[in-house]
Amino acid sequence: MNHINTAVTLSNGVQMPWVGLGVFKVEEGAELIHAVTSAIRHGYRSIDTASIYGNEQGVGEGIRNGMQQAGIKREDLFITSKVWNDDLGYESTLKAFENSLEKLQLEYLDLYLIHWPVEDKFKEAWKALETLYKQGKVKAIGVSNFHIHHLEELMMHAEIKPMVNQVERHPRLNQQKLYDFCKTSGIQIEAWSPLMQGEILQQEDLVDIARKYKKTTAQIILRWHLQNEVIVIPKSTKETRIVENSDVFDFELTSTDMDHIDRMNQNFRVGPDPDNFDF
Repeated sequence: MNHINTAVTLSNGVQMPWVGLGVFKVEEGAELIHAVTSAIRHGYRSIDTASIYGNEQGVGEGIRNGMQQAGIKREDLFITSKVWNDDLGYESTLKAFENSLEKLQLEYLDLYLIHWPVEDKFKEAWKALETLYKQGKVKAIGVSNFHIHHLEELMMHAEIKPMVNQVERHPRLNQQKLYDFCKTSGIQIEAWSPLMQGEILQQEDLVDIARKYKKTTAQIILRWHLQNEVIVIPKSTKETRIVENSDVFDFELTSTDMDHIDRMNQNFRVGPDPDNFDF
């Protein structure tokens, strides 16, 4: 891990960048397009969106602008989207995937995820993802917000094992048991809300660690994720912050500092519990 283009090899051999740009709650419009364009121009190669975000069209425009400005090709990028709960099912998931491709104006996705583990629906949706994968329309398939028991239930019926599990993870929610299960199972963990939506950036001990390394608190937290071999997709629309979030490859946290951040865990969520959601 010495550059923003550094990637992890997923279980099927596909390369996925360690750092990407998230666009949750970024509405369609110039700000979104500029954020995606800027990220690609500054070296980001991974962009994460979802159908429920309602911004795939703008993300697609930002991708095209970014490719042109950076002088790169589509195959140099890693684009993720997700199927929403209302579309879970075999045929409906296939249709949702095509709708996402159309909005993004892409011929394929690099990663497609089931957004939430809606009971009695996600297994049929997974069959659709397996079909898309076999057809070559997506390079890798995975899930989001799946607990261990969701993964176990899915894998009992799955032909292809999920390659990624994107979950809420930050210093106050390190999800150690889930992390260990995925590690053993060959499923790559990816963190959404890796900075806890900014709520811990002023925490005193993190600020002290950041001061020691002459880095920002956000950079310390992102580096903690990376040294734990967790993919991160921090969200920002500000170009300076987008650049700052990627500047995490020129230092390494000591084992003492890593352990200190590990011990901050409180099993505290800023998002819904995947065992208790109503959408």
